[in-house]
Amino acid sequence: MIPFSVLDLSPICQGGTAADAFRNTLDLARNVERLGYQRYWLAEHHNMPGIASAATAVVIGHVAAGTKTIRVGSGGIMLPNHAPLIIAEQFGTLESLFPGRIDLGLGRAPGTDMRTARALRRNLSGSDDSFPQDVLELQHYFSAEMPTETVVPLNQVGGNQVRAVPGAGLKVPLWILGSSLFGAQLAAELGLPFGFASHFAPDYLMQALDIYRERFKPSAQLEKPHALACIGVFAADTDAEAQRMFTSLQQQFIALRRGTPGPLPPPVDKMEWSPQEQAMVEHSLMYSVVGAPKTVRQGLAEFIQETQVDELMITGQIYDHAARVRSYELTMEARAKLAEGKQRRAG
Repeated sequence: MIPFSVLDLSPICQGGTAADAFRNTLDLARNVERLGYQRYWLAEHHNMPGIASAATAVVIGHVAAGTKTIRVGSGGIMLPNHAPLIIAEQFGTLESLFPGRIDLGLGRAPGTDMRTARALRRNLSGSDDSFPQDVLELQHYFSAEMPTETVVPLNQVGGNQVRAVPGAGLKVPLWILGSSLFGAQLAAELGLPFGFASHFAPDYLMQALDIYRERFKPSAQLEKPHALACIGVFAADTDAEAQRMFTSLQQQFIALRRGTPGPLPPPVDKMEWSPQEQAMVEHSLMYSVVGAPKTVRQGLAEFIQETQVDELMITGQIYDHAARVRSYELTMEARAKLAEGKQRRAG
């Protein structure tokens, strides 16, 4: 059975604070580590009142320090917001502190609106897309060995004279993440693992997976394609309870599309939305499995069968923290039953 992993946005709930979100994030990470999830990723977003993981590397350190074995990483770092050297130093530091446990997933989008992107980067370069070159530069910083000389001249960025300290020689594993075909093409060309954001951008999932697998070129990091897809899972004891939990994300999604983003709201018994909004949300979140254990098990099996992914990443924006932890418990129980069924069929 393929491994299951977790994507966490450190949700700030209505009536709560970022400090509450970080406490819940660490508690969830400890629980999913106990349950057997493979990795725990945090995502970079900015100017979003409902998401606390803006300083993603800092939160990764918080989670890694509070856990023991689970891999911790970014899903992802929005590389256009940063100089590659800074990211190499940050993740070189994390890898030095938590060796063998750090992942670096990279995204091409800004993770915010354009006004905030300008505040982050100051010097947006118009239509010029430097993402592929930035990824190559980042690879260089991780692969280059540390110099033997005491003093290193810092006058040629990207050349042999510049090192990420720490970072050089640590070979932190890179992932390319995306919601379109661009990331699939780049991941295939560079021979890197690929993750698709199907939990909110379903349209190009199957085409992106096909392109990635067909065009993949083996690399020093990866011999064969490794594809991951992310879906929302909202699991509860009954279908009705799960559907109600799901309304928190639906409300937040509509608020974002209306231009009024806010904290994650509590669930409601009845959604207040227009037919157009309902259609938009249902399409965007079509890769969400919502229901009781049997429903979740069936939905997971269908998604895995359809996509043939090598790893499944689970996300769930659930208002009540205890219910969120319970959802991940039920999801792992569903995985165990799917694995049992697969073994019986193989036998």
